[in-house]
Amino acid sequence: MSCLIMCNVFRSARTTAAAAALALACAGVVGCASYASPGGPADMGVMGVKPQLAADRAAQTGITMQEKFDRKPLARFPAAIAVARVQAPGYRSRTAGSYGGHGGAYSVVTTRDVEKPEHLEKLAKLDLISGIGPINRLLLPTTGLRSDQELREAAASMQADLLLIYTLDTSFYVRDMAKPLSVVTLGLSPNQQARVTTTASAVLMDTRNGYIYGLAEATDSYNRLASGWTSKDAIDAARLKTEAAAFEKLVGELEQTWAGVIARYANPAETSVGG
Repeated sequence: MSCLIMCNVFRSARTTAAAAALALACAGVVGCASYASPGGPADMGVMGVKPQLAADRAAQTGITMQEKFDRKPLARFPAAIAVARVQAPGYRSRTAGSYGGHGGAYSVVTTRDVEKPEHLEKLAKLDLISGIGPINRLLLPTTGLRSDQELREAAASMQADLLLIYTLDTSFYVRDMAKPLSVVTLGLSPNQQARVTTTASAVLMDTRNGYIYGLAEATDSYNRLASGWTSKDAIDAARLKTEAAAFEKLVGELEQTWAGVIARYANPAETSVGG
């Protein structure tokens, strides 16, 4: 069977297992190869962002739902903010690896492949932010990252009042395929439309007790003819382009989130004395 026929069969495959098997077969034939997506987003549920079963929550944190409601904001303003990008355990792309994911619920990406220095600089200039910076891997345990606790402890080591956690969820699609692809075949037919979509999600929490001050989310997509995906570099360039655009939009959303945070939580009397 020729590579072209096998690639056509791949496009018609409806299950992940079948798609992966055909992609591997194509990879061994001259002129046809595949690109594996780097990995998924972190499960933000372990950061206390979305609800979980009571038993799961109790097993992970040892607290009750009522105790979560009893949490109070403890940060003082102007506030220092520690920043961490989290992804699924074992996340690895062509431009970034992850740290501390073995045996845990998430991993931390310390390589800045889609973030630009001006993004943090922009946030640092917002009202009542005394400083902002990424968490260094030296402050993290090598294994067993299971909840926001480990990140908050690292933020505390930085004397940061607040912790900003974000994750990137990138999916690859080809027209007429409803589910995102974990393996993309190169050199697809020119009449196929390819799309990359990234959703960037963030949560701003209190370093001391995990109180959540606000959330932010932004999405960006990049479309082109699938025939343009002739190499892994071309696909990865599309991923980087989309992730960078989504993160830049996220920074804009965080500016609005922060305006709401200081309007609700900052005490003008306290900040004027301390600032």
